[in-house]
Amino acid sequence: MLWFAVGVATGFVAAHQLNQTKQGREFFSSIDAKARAFGKAIAEGYHERDAELRAEGDASATS
Repeated sequence: MLWFAVGVATGFVAAHQLNQTKQGREFFSSIDAKARAFGKAIAEGYHERDAELRAEGDASATS
């Protein structure tokens, strides 16, 4: 458990140092944009499937 905590702390320090450079900020900005796009795609897919299931439920309820 100690080594895990040390690894996490080291990662935070490294990320902070990397974010101090222009290239580091561009790197993290790129990762952030990709993560947001991925999350948006997941949410859209969820909402589409939810609408499909609700439509199927409504159709079977009226039959």
